[in-house]
Amino acid sequence: MKLKELKKGDFFTRKALAEPNESQVWIRGEYDRSQGKYECVRFDDANRFAYLKGTAEVHTDFVF
Repeated sequence: MKLKELKKGDFFTRKALAEPNESQVWIRGEYDRSQGKYECVRFDDANRFAYLKGTAEVHTDFVF
């Protein structure tokens, strides 16, 4: 699944994991027009974020 297909606030992982730790789960945030990317925040650390393109492959099929 692509990142742009998720809604704001949806959980995802960047690797295919069946049962990820809290540090491996990300939350999709707002779209940043100046960079052309989505802001993603890590579940366990609100100060850790990354900007990912909408075409980035993410995984949502996991038990959390």
